[in-house]
Amino acid sequence: MIEIVETGPFNTVQDLGRPGYRDIGVSACGAMDPLAVRIGNILVGNEDDAAAIEVQTFPFKLRFETGGVFAVTGADGHPMLDGRELLPWCTHVAEPGQILELRQPPKLARAYIVFRGGLDVPVLMGSRSTSLRGGFGGNAGRPLVKGDRIEFGTSSDALPLPPGGIAVVEPAVALRDVFPAMIEGVLPIRAIAAGEHELFAGDGEAFWSQTWRISSSSDRTGYRLSGEPIKPTATVEMRSHGIVPGVVQVPPGGEPIIQMSDANTAGGYPKIAGVIECDHWRLGQARIGSRLRFVRSTHAEARAVEQAVARYIADIRQTSQMVKRALKAMA
Repeated sequence: MIEIVETGPFNTVQDLGRPGYRDIGVSACGAMDPLAVRIGNILVGNEDDAAAIEVQTFPFKLRFETGGVFAVTGADGHPMLDGRELLPWCTHVAEPGQILELRQPPKLARAYIVFRGGLDVPVLMGSRSTSLRGGFGGNAGRPLVKGDRIEFGTSSDALPLPPGGIAVVEPAVALRDVFPAMIEGVLPIRAIAAGEHELFAGDGEAFWSQTWRISSSSDRTGYRLSGEPIKPTATVEMRSHGIVPGVVQVPPGGEPIIQMSDANTAGGYPKIAGVIECDHWRLGQARIGSRLRFVRSTHAEARAVEQAVARYIADIRQTSQMVKRALKAMA
């Protein structure tokens, strides 16, 4: 069990989301950086979709009421256990009474605390994720507050850990040949032209050529981008249609909105592009005020990136199990 000692707004329990209910108006929700949750769960021996804590407002502190195995993934920066700096993207063991602290990370937006066994909160529509707009899921459908106490779930992984834990090279480094680096502080985000792309002048060139900034009017539902407005060549009346995370819509004001994890389930704004799925985690780690540029991509490139990420995850899973089984054989 853990107890929340210090927190801020919008820190929630999240897993990989609840797909399959958009037809009845229920957003998938889930982690803004699903790759960080998936890797953390592999490290501690959980199923990929076990619930974790998503921290996006800092500082954050929790107390281990009972001992447990955990890992902190996602944002850059070093977590601290009883004032001692820990290696991120690595498993650690906490004793009862110890306090884990996460300070403001240097550059990225969100950290994830993953516990062996996950977090024992109710499963609603196949997920433990918090829906803040719906007021359900996670920990009573709301952000975490000081004094909240949450039990660990049960784990089938009884394999031992090495004394120094099991660590991985974070995806931004391990997959640097797959995910292009920032150029002069601008994050490249790959996208594919969407259904209404041809409605915009010059084949939407102004969308692709300029640098956008994530505005302060952004949240888990969507990132509103500030820049030179783009407008369709003609006024078009559109019926509301289904949308998913990654879709880039252009409202009448001309500044795009990227649908994020808590994306609306339907909307009538023209869709100019769709961010490839494997780049969603990079958006999830982009802070308010970050600058980004959209890069034209293809379905073939998106598939190649997906395969590279899948190999990276499979390698982590295999290595983790091999290390644990070797330790068990030596015991």
